[in-house]
Order: sequence, then structure tokens, then C-alpha cells
Amino acid sequence: MRNADLQQRKNAATPRGVGVMCDFYAASALNSEIWDVEGRRFIDFSAGIAVLNTGHRHPKLVAAIQEQLGKFTHTAYQIVPYASYVELAERINALTPGRHAKKTALFSTGAEAVENAIKIARAATGRTAIVAFGGAFHGRTMMGMALTGKVAPYKIGFGPFPGDVYHVPFPTALHGVTTADSLAALQTLFKVDVDPKRVAAIILEPVQGEGGFYAAPTDFMQGLRKLCDELGILLIADEVQTGFARTGKLFAIEHSGVVPDLMTMAKSLAGGMPLSAVCGRADIMDAAAPGGLGGTYAGNPLSVASAHAVLDVIEEEGLVERAAVLGKQLTTHLERLREEVPQIAEIRGLGSMVAVEFMKPGTQDADADFTKAVQAEALKRGLLLLSCGTYGNAIRFLYPLTIPDALMQEALQILSAAMQAAAAR
Repeated sequence: MRNADLQQRKNAATPRGVGVMCDFYAASALNSEIWDVEGRRFIDFSAGIAVLNTGHRHPKLVAAIQEQLGKFTHTAYQIVPYASYVELAERINALTPGRHAKKTALFSTGAEAVENAIKIARAATGRTAIVAFGGAFHGRTMMGMALTGKVAPYKIGFGPFPGDVYHVPFPTALHGVTTADSLAALQTLFKVDVDPKRVAAIILEPVQGEGGFYAAPTDFMQGLRKLCDELGILLIADEVQTGFARTGKLFAIEHSGVVPDLMTMAKSLAGGMPLSAVCGRADIMDAAAPGGLGGTYAGNPLSVASAHAVLDVIEEEGLVERAAVLGKQLTTHLERLREEVPQIAEIRGLGSMVAVEFMKPGTQDADADFTKAVQAEALKRGLLLLSCGTYGNAIRFLYPLTIPDALMQEALQILSAAMQAAAAR
């Protein structure tokens, strides 16, 4: 089997709207490595877009899925429930921020979790309006696109979108937007566009994912919490990409000390199996009537079994602490490259949710071409990197937190070579 043959068949059989980064096809994977159908090896710094914090095919996850496979694969939890769903909800309730009573509902995808969080917020408040942020990414469903603060490629040709969704700027110091600017923009929004008494929720990623790995400043998170409390607005933390040890905390919002009313999570929750969740204050979660929440595959038992194993691995292998160690190694390495790579404008991150942003030397102009060159040079050398940012001028690093030390060092050397080669063009 050859990559070129599969690429030709892919182009004939699948639509171009499903954008695919690589032109090679996976045959096998283990921990932080992928092998293609022609036997080439790649170091995976994408982790399926932040899904594989526990790596490819972690043996504990494989064993948990196999054990469940020998029992049953599907009953539809809403028809015949099972203990593992309840037990996972209990674990999530205990692990998420805040000591108040909580409840958790399971779904299948991050976008589905976001959609249901909005439904719950509207049911609980009797209000309809939602506020999101520029640069945000909340999914590709219709409400997900409405909430997302980036047009290309997510919104082009798909409107109109659900109404009563509003956007304000997200604080990004590199681009001159302060916490005060963002909070003032909210106040302006409430004066000129929407009565705050109609706003059900404000939703944000504690660290923007597709938007560029910008972390919400602590004073901004505290300001949002205060504003929401004053106006009766719910605060939703979208932890789909940030959750499960990536940032050096189990959840990114823990860095701020702020407790949200609702949280969405997915991606690394089940280590590659489709599973998502909404967790929130018990009274808010109970606002929807019976039958208002759920889904045919929501809380699939194989995915739930994998999620239990994920939580075990994070605790047993100290992945929260390891995320901080690996992130420090990466940022230190990137800082050493500044003199050789003048396109580096900023290196930022929490734990192992790190990005490097590129601008044309001596300017504030985003350099998306240089970003693509780094990505291409790394791929030629066997390292998978993902870009991000409103202008596509940042590289984000999403290696599994289980990556062996020697492999991490090999990847950093490839990264250096790729960036130096791109800078020499």
C-alpha cells in the first residue's frame, strides 16, 4: 500500500471540505510515535489535536476498552443505564473546581458538549443571549460556529447562524488588547447591543486553542466572575482543548482560582475514544426537563471505560506535574532560538499548552508564510506540528504528556533544525 495511491483515492471519495494536513496515511501508533503505511516514523506533536495527553494506545486504556468490549458495547444510557457512566460523573464532579454540589452529563464530541451547555444555561436562566470572544473556537455545528470568533475557514459559506450571539475582544497583550479593554468592551456591548438581563451566559476558553494559545489573564477571569455574579449571568469554561493535565493543572481555569458555573470537556477525556461532558452546579444542570439532554451514543460504554483509565493514568503517572516539566523544557529551548530566528515574536503557554508566534522581523505583521515553512520543514524531518491563531502565524505544541525524555529531546532538535532552515530561506 502506498501513500500516493491512498491520497488519490481520498481525493476521489471524500469532500475537500474535510481539510487534511498530511499526505501520508497512518498504519500504527504507540505513545508519541506514528508509522505510516510505507513504514516511515513520525514524532507526534499534534496528539490528534490535544486528544492524546495519555499517548497513543496506552496499555491501561487498551486493557480497559478490551475488558468492556467483553461485556457490552451499547445499550443507550437513556434506555438501559450502566454503573460506569454514573461512576465517571461522580469522578468528574469531584475533580472539577469548586466544592458545591455538581452534576455531569456525558455526550460524544466537544461541539456537542458546548451545544448542551448553551441549552442548559438558557433553561436555567430563562434568558437567550450568549457572549463569546474573538478568536474563540467552540465547534463546527451551527451554534458552535455562531460562538466561534474566527471566520476562515469555519464560517465561510455556512450562514446564517443562530442569533443572539455576541462577540467581544479577547485580551491579548501582544496585540495590544488588555484586560481593561476586554471588560470595557463587555460594558459597551451591554449598552449598545444587548440588555445584560437577556444574557444567559458568557463562554470562553481559559486558554484559546485555535485562536492562538492565549491564556486569559487572572484579573480578566476574576473580572468576568464578578460581572457575571452582579448581572445573574452564568460563566461557562470551555475546557475541551485545555483539560486533563495539558496546562499543568487538571483544568486550565484552576490557574485563575475562578470557579465557573458550567464546564465543557472532551478531547483527552477518553484518550482517543469519542466522549465529552458538561459539568456544572447541580441546580443549573437540573434545569432541563427529562429528555431534553442526551444522545444515542452519549456516554458510550467503551469510551467511558477509556475515560476511567485516563483519569487513573493522569494520577498514577503524575501527568499534571509532567506537563509543567515538559513545558519548561520546550519554552527554554525556544528561548535559545530567538537570536537565530528573528521571526519569533512571542513564546507563551501554561504547562504543556505552549505556542510560538511569528512576525516579520522588526514589524507587527503576522508571518503566516514563515509558520507554514517551519511546519513543512519539521514534517520533512519527521515531526508533526500544528499551526493556530487568527492569522495562522503560530505553532502550537500538543505532544502526549507521556512522551519519553529521549524522544522529547530528539523532537526539540528537529524543531531547531526546522526553524533554522525556514529562517535561512
